[in-house]
Amino acid sequence: MKKIVYLILTTLIIGSCSSGKKALEEGNYLEAIEKAVDRLSSDPDNRKARNVLSEGYPMAMEYYQEEIDQALSGNDRFKWGKTLGIMERVNHASDLIRRVPAARKIISFPKTYTSELSNARERAAEERYQAGVSSLERPTREDAKEAYYHFREADRLVSSYKDALSKMFEAKERATLNVIIEPIPVPSRRYELSAEFFYTQVIDRMNQRFPAESFVNFYTPEEAEKGELKYPDMVVALEFLDFYVGRPNHFEEEQTLTRDIENKVEVKVGRDSVRYETTTVRKRGKIRIVTDEVTSGGLMNVKVEEFQAEKMLLDDQVPGEFIWKNQYGIFVGDEEVLTDDHKRILSNNAVPPPGPQDLFIEFTRPIYVRLTDRLSSFFRRYN
Repeated sequence: MKKIVYLILTTLIIGSCSSGKKALEEGNYLEAIEKAVDRLSSDPDNRKARNVLSEGYPMAMEYYQEEIDQALSGNDRFKWGKTLGIMERVNHASDLIRRVPAARKIISFPKTYTSELSNARERAAEERYQAGVSSLERPTREDAKEAYYHFREADRLVSSYKDALSKMFEAKERATLNVIIEPIPVPSRRYELSAEFFYTQVIDRMNQRFPAESFVNFYTPEEAEKGELKYPDMVVALEFLDFYVGRPNHFEEEQTLTRDIENKVEVKVGRDSVRYETTTVRKRGKIRIVTDEVTSGGLMNVKVEEFQAEKMLLDDQVPGEFIWKNQYGIFVGDEEVLTDDHKRILSNNAVPPPGPQDLFIEFTRPIYVRLTDRLSSFFRRYN
């Protein structure tokens, strides 16, 4: 009995919510209309949905008209944009109703803005355009960014509105921070090393995180020269400090291995019968594990300088380390005592350690992640 009552209550609650009654009571008129029309599309005779639509639609139209009157009589600099948004909500409700026959029987002539909508869109675009012009007349990067978004919105509202596109590109150019990342000098005098691969990866990663449409653009010196960028806003200088390759270390460890193995043995107990007994056999072996290690490590110094002011904005160090390790071994005895790790070690061979360039590449991998994260965090404030 309790289950039946629970199911009935659940059905009533779900029906109440999906009919839009709760949304209407809370003054969410558009949501109430959406839910009521949706319910009527699958259940044309739903009483609650019909009541919500018949009561809620006139209330919604009255409310939206009041909102339009207040917006247009106020001093909001984007009052036509706000008015346009209200008109679009009214038209959205109208579209929903006209598509569902059961809803259309209740609201025969839903209100639709046509010429008024075009006029509001034009005026909203003009609002944004003038706001962009005003912002572009001010000197800061933030003003230029603001102008960019205003011109972009004006062009979105009315395609090819005046010269909004060209002014948007002008604002983008003024708002964008141009940064040159200088090539990395040779990281060590003791080794013939190249950091070109690392430099290329850093440039690529920063361009991925700050694509062309962002407000921070990164260049190599060659790209800056090709693009006739004579005066960058900032310069990033990267330098490896104290890169070293440690002495090879050689370790040997001998282990005695044992393992008890259970075997079933057949025992004859009569002319035609047998039984099985379990016996335990101890297996033994010895393994010598040889470990060769070479440690490489160092620091990367990262500096960000404001070009024209010659002002240091960031001076930080990023550490990195890589330990090359190779293990191999020798074994005598019963192979049943070997673990999977032992088998892996025994499958290896003695090999010479990598050269300094290979160790350098491995050492830079953790630095690459930390460095690009550090630079991204720094430049995000300008984007």
